[in-house]
Amino acid sequence: MFQAPHGYETSPLATAEAPESTAATTAGAVADTPTPAGRPTGADTADRPPVSGKPDTRRDPFFDNAKFLAIVLVAMAHAWEPVMDGSRATKALYMFVYAFHMPAFIVVSGYFSRNFTASPRQIKRLVTGVAVPYVVFETAYSLFKRYADDTPGHPISLLDPFYLTWFLAALFIWRLTTPLWRSLRHPLAVALVVACLASVSPSIGDDLDLQRTLQFAPYFVVGLCLKPEHFQMVRRREARLLAVPLLAGALAFSYWAAAEMRNGWFYHSYSALELDSAWWVGPVMQFALFGCSMLLTAAFLALVPRRRTWFTVLGAGTICGYLLHGFLLKGATYAGVFETYPWLSDPLGEIALTLVAGVAVTALCTPPVRRLLRCVTEPDMNWAFRRDKTAPARD
Repeated sequence: MFQAPHGYETSPLATAEAPESTAATTAGAVADTPTPAGRPTGADTADRPPVSGKPDTRRDPFFDNAKFLAIVLVAMAHAWEPVMDGSRATKALYMFVYAFHMPAFIVVSGYFSRNFTASPRQIKRLVTGVAVPYVVFETAYSLFKRYADDTPGHPISLLDPFYLTWFLAALFIWRLTTPLWRSLRHPLAVALVVACLASVSPSIGDDLDLQRTLQFAPYFVVGLCLKPEHFQMVRRREARLLAVPLLAGALAFSYWAAAEMRNGWFYHSYSALELDSAWWVGPVMQFALFGCSMLLTAAFLALVPRRRTWFTVLGAGTICGYLLHGFLLKGATYAGVFETYPWLSDPLGEIALTLVAGVAVTALCTPPVRRLLRCVTEPDMNWAFRRDKTAPARD
């Protein structure tokens, strides 16, 4: 019943003073950060205000690095799902990564949505950068399931996100509701109440994965409330020193909890009753996981390199890595690879899977793949929209 919603069944920040760029309105944390323009690579230059007084739309290596490292963790965690049964250590690693990898993406997506006002230009970017990829990949994954898994009756439903497409559907809803959240006096408190109510409501249903959308909403709202200086805080040396023992302690706790704790809590896809717990456990777990996830997200960002590295350029292609790596894992599952080769569940096999997943998702984030996929992740759809004559004056 409890299929892992992110994998087996189952985002980027602006520069220190930059408002949301046009590119930042694509698929949130797995989409593009602002376009580079001869940016210096020194760590201190990230904090300089733009000299001309115009919005700074240059890329910050820190955020591209964060996106790439996060998507690698996503792919590795998905690769562990078919082989972690019977391995407490692997399940502990899985729980540890799941505690912060999607919250981190969602927080960053919210940060990039701070300036979303539903203007015609922003609506166009939302449709082309989120809705279109959702429709394309929801259909593609459903057809892949139908033919690769020999299940010709598998439906194609745009209302029931399949596999990892749930994030695009949720992001579409979160971003559309951004003006509402921004108008509230205490948006985070309201989002947490909504998430708690969702956790005690098993009758919400599966349409657009609304249960998960509501339970993950507080992380998006946190991003809306953040300011550039908050990210500067986690880039300080003191934050990096605190991050190491914090992550180590979380990993140790994950190993202790792996024997009893159900993975479903990390998916945020089920109510407490669906996880065979009393109704009041739902709100308790919402607050507990929210606190843990935010701490681990901050620790993760604190350890992200601030300077340009060999993988910085790959941060711009994380949307491709996110949407494509699932075909490799699903294909292996449908082909019975994990049943045919049981040694993959051994420690050496799990290490091999981890390395393969990391290399594969790295390849999928490269510029050639991004260019190849641009027709569906960044389509030019000017023909479908009326020209916004007021855009130059407003932007």
